[in-house]
Amino acid sequence: MKKQGVNPYLPSWEYIPDGEPHVFEDRVYVYGSHDRYNGHVFCLNDYVCWSAPANDLADWRYEGVIFEKADDPLNPDGRMCLYAPDVTQGPDGRYYLFYVLDKVSVVSVAVCDTPAGKYQFHGYVQYADGTRLGERAGDQPQFDPGVLTEGDLTYLYTGFCAIGDKSRKGAMATVIGPDMLTILEEPVFIAPSEPYSQGSGYEGHAFFEAPSIRKLGDTYYFVYSSVVMHELCYATSKHPTKGFEYRGVIVSNNDMHIDSYKPAGKPMYYGGNNHGGLVKASGQWYIFYHRHTNGTSFSRQGCIEPIEILEDGTIPQVEITTSGPNGGPLVGRGQFPAYLACHLFTETDESYTGTHGAWMDGRFPKITQDGKDGDEEIGYIANMRDSATAGFKYFQCEGVNRVMIQVRGYAQGSFEVKTAWDGPTLGSIPVDFTNVWTTYAADIAVPNGVQALYFTYRGIGNASLASFTLE
Repeated sequence: MKKQGVNPYLPSWEYIPDGEPHVFEDRVYVYGSHDRYNGHVFCLNDYVCWSAPANDLADWRYEGVIFEKADDPLNPDGRMCLYAPDVTQGPDGRYYLFYVLDKVSVVSVAVCDTPAGKYQFHGYVQYADGTRLGERAGDQPQFDPGVLTEGDLTYLYTGFCAIGDKSRKGAMATVIGPDMLTILEEPVFIAPSEPYSQGSGYEGHAFFEAPSIRKLGDTYYFVYSSVVMHELCYATSKHPTKGFEYRGVIVSNNDMHIDSYKPAGKPMYYGGNNHGGLVKASGQWYIFYHRHTNGTSFSRQGCIEPIEILEDGTIPQVEITTSGPNGGPLVGRGQFPAYLACHLFTETDESYTGTHGAWMDGRFPKITQDGKDGDEEIGYIANMRDSATAGFKYFQCEGVNRVMIQVRGYAQGSFEVKTAWDGPTLGSIPVDFTNVWTTYAADIAVPNGVQALYFTYRGIGNASLASFTLE
């Protein structure tokens, strides 16, 4: 059977947030920053690249390291981190990597002859007189570059604007010439920051960070992370540097606003910063985004959801799912690792939002791993205390009448199996104290058809969930 596409779409031990997907030569290449398992800050690792055939987002291939921290002349000792990048194919046919380091406000550029080879430092985005963008008097600091090349012109979108910071006016667009460095048109603001959002149409969803740009027909789609943080919003315009109007939310990494299966204000996962981009692969549009794991903000994993762009240009907000890259429900038969959970919550009223993991302490379940960074470990869910629930969407179930789980930990109770987060219990699987992964099973009939699956722990202690199996 062909491998199924799941979220997170890369291996459980890989942490690639801020994903910018692009189709080059019939493959989707994803460029992002590179977090570390149990990292103490964002983006500790070098840039790597993964790619997949445009018609199979389950078949990802590791392309290797494409740029190292110390490759930038401003960072010879590697003490600064490589923040969220983007890549565009220049007018000369080569591929250009735009990025920022974490302690400077300029935009760096590297170049390569192939989409995923070793990039070489190219220079810094600069004015005609050689002054680097971000260092001239009156310049706004540069951050999170997103790029789009049309003919000889490249449009560069940047910015970072915290709530209440009146010194940051919003997202910027800058036009660069064919050398991919020299500014032809100076920065202009295209989306307001929170202090300047009144009367703009962006109220409540003002620009925060993570600008990303795509073009569909004659319309430019500007995707960004709002001051709400967990959501990726979008604005559209017929012109690349002006006229962008707010249109809505594409995805929230804790499913806020969605009210089709739960109250709009109920979070279904941990909400934190978000960053991603759009791509069209084999006729289908997708949004790439990331989620938070390991009880910290600094170990983020990439996810994908298919989206629909309506005739009026709007994009309805999509649910976060386990099956997103698959293009449809997963086959509801066999074993599934627990780290594929798209929903993770308890019955408390916590909002699951906060600063740098303040909401992911021992009170809550978390996706984690054993071993160290880079170990090819299979992730699992830890801290499953009473009422903790892990949800998985969606499965095409036919004739499932037995469910098995792998559990360890000082826990005594049972796991309830449901097809809705607040639905009736189909059956329960008793578990007991064990220091090793132990398989427990029960005869539980799952209704035929497309189903979500939820596992809620009831009992004492603290369980870890490694996998479930449908038979």
